[in-house]
Amino acid sequence: MELNNLFNTNLTKIKPNAIRAFDESASQVEGIIKLTLGEPDFNTPEHVKNAGIKAIQDNQTGYLSTPGDNRLRQAAANFVKEKYDLDYQWEDEVIVTVGATESLSTALQTICNPGDKIIVPSPYFTLYSSIIYLAGGEPIEVDTSANDFVMSPEMLKDTLEEHGDAVKGIILNYPTNPTGVNWTEEDAIAFADVLRDRPIFVISDEVYSELVYEEEHVSIAKYIREQIIVINGVSKSHAMTGWRVGLLFAPSNIMSQLVKVHQNLVTTNSTISQLAAREALENGVNDAQPMREKYMMRRDYIYDFMTRLGFKIVKPSGAFYMFARIPEDLEQNSMDFCLDLAHSAAVAFVPGSAFGIGGESHVRLSYAASIDDIKEAMRRLEVFVKEKRENK
Repeated sequence: MELNNLFNTNLTKIKPNAIRAFDESASQVEGIIKLTLGEPDFNTPEHVKNAGIKAIQDNQTGYLSTPGDNRLRQAAANFVKEKYDLDYQWEDEVIVTVGATESLSTALQTICNPGDKIIVPSPYFTLYSSIIYLAGGEPIEVDTSANDFVMSPEMLKDTLEEHGDAVKGIILNYPTNPTGVNWTEEDAIAFADVLRDRPIFVISDEVYSELVYEEEHVSIAKYIREQIIVINGVSKSHAMTGWRVGLLFAPSNIMSQLVKVHQNLVTTNSTISQLAAREALENGVNDAQPMREKYMMRRDYIYDFMTRLGFKIVKPSGAFYMFARIPEDLEQNSMDFCLDLAHSAAVAFVPGSAFGIGGESHVRLSYAASIDDIKEAMRRLEVFVKEKRENK
């Protein structure tokens, strides 16, 4: 029986995750230093781990309600109010998801009808386009590389003009993966002014909100709350990636639809993970501070080192990624460059081509790694670049 032509046709538009694929390939190189994945090298805080242990010991292993633990949702609402001046009622405007990825899937499946267009500033996190396709939508990439990786209101206006009523939404991500670039309050207000009163949903991915360096995180939801679906979570802020706890915030009329999709995707999130996340947000409001300080030191070290080697970099102001333009006298195809670097120098970066049309000729490296690994990776990179230049 032939089944190959009977799959969901949207799957033909999706390729395997480029970051994971390259990471797995590079892992085969003996002694390689991988600066590929966004995986904090910090441990989950002890008080959070203990809350998870206690949940198991107390046999708190049954289902929680679909929206999530009440106290966790209260803590989440309090957290974003205290940190970012966002007002959400925990009872009907906050739900707990299985990581930010499920938040994104829930949001896109809620708003997309077949053929709806979703604007995605590029470079972008690789899953955005694939999840849009799975939801039946069509991603519209906007290259932001000429504007230091920040989408301008003018770019937004031009894109809306070009695609008209077919645009159903836009995904914004600040601070941004893969560039680490953040936007200003003025940027957020200008975007809000363009979007206000247009029938367009805004999905604001703010999972790196606690990893903003010199300034404060600014959410567009502060300015046009009624159109915004905010995605957040504890993976980056509390080094809890494997606990898989995401958070969705939206006005009650939108949330009433989001929760239907969430329920049918996962029913509810892990009870143990939720009780640990409750502890994180109730009693670990500033747990990200020591991590943030170390990330800044690593960022500065890499930025200075790679700039000296001729890489052009917009200095990150958040997250834990560096997005570097390959020097013009070296291989410009980012996949070829990264493969050569991995096999010749045992250092793994992610090719910029993985992040959409704005990423070619760049590489992404994560500094969510130990400073010892970072220093050795930079030493190997310097030798690699020197040899390539000498052999030209």
